[in-house]
Amino acid sequence: MYGLIGKMTAAAGRRDELAAILLAGTRAMPGCLSYIIANDPADADALWITEVWDSSESHQASLALPAVRDAIVRGRPLIAGFSNRVETTPLGGVGLPRAG
Repeated sequence: MYGLIGKMTAAAGRRDELAAILLAGTRAMPGCLSYIIANDPADADALWITEVWDSSESHQASLALPAVRDAIVRGRPLIAGFSNRVETTPLGGVGLPRAG
């Protein structure tokens, strides 16, 4: 499995709009086992995105999907920045198969 965790900061006051775009653009992504968008309670403009994929190749391929490309185009003007990006190797957990 392949995982990503990162913080995305929206333009001031645009977090909910950005989250809605990200959630709408991520409904059907082959190989995606989990894709969570969460508000940061300590930062009114920040989102945390936690992803789990069956492979890094599936993640990379998702970037070519029409719905994902549309979300990127629509969301890009609302993004002020990125930080805390970390790649992980998920071992399993609630809702995920055990790695291995």
